[in-house]
Amino acid sequence: MTLTPLEKLIQEARACTVCAAHLPHGPRPILRAAASARVLIIGQAPGRRVHETGIPWNDPSGDRLRQWLALSRDDFYDERRIAIVPTGLCFPGTGRSGDLPPRPECAPLWHPPLRRSLPNVRLTLLIGQYAQDYTLGPRRKRSLTETVAAFREYLPDYLPLPHPSPRNLLWLRKNEWFERELLPELLLAVRSALSEPPGGTGAREADS
Repeated sequence: MTLTPLEKLIQEARACTVCAAHLPHGPRPILRAAASARVLIIGQAPGRRVHETGIPWNDPSGDRLRQWLALSRDDFYDERRIAIVPTGLCFPGTGRSGDLPPRPECAPLWHPPLRRSLPNVRLTLLIGQYAQDYTLGPRRKRSLTETVAAFREYLPDYLPLPHPSPRNLLWLRKNEWFERELLPELLLAVRSALSEPPGGTGAREADS
């Protein structure tokens, strides 16, 4: 069977070993995408459980993210509608205070060609500081909290979110506006992006 250009690119990305010498658990790039995807989720990097199962967001963080999005597991993992490409494709290992940052070599190597191959993406969710730093660049604010609080500045293309990790429960309690103000906007933005028919008049080239 002949592969599409995107399928070939994903195959190449999953075979990547560029950072192998720096990955204590070895390389296992994890991503999902189809050219028809309407929503792109950019997280930070796979955790240990995701590395072991090969399924992105297959952990308590993913459970909370699906609650925020009001999506079932089947809908969330429908790559025809939702693409999942973390900032770093491989589990970077664990440090003193949690998982290490995504490898810096990864996003500059794989994100530009992957974004160009996802022309139907209407909304990109930027989950966590590393995703926001890489994707927004100078448009980001001084902190994650300020960036997330300014979420309306980035719509309709991007929507920054805190990481849904259980480690961030204190942040969620301290920032009650997130649930009150941002989550309703998140639901509206996701539903709007997913409801627009592929190839509609609003289709545009993805950012590089």
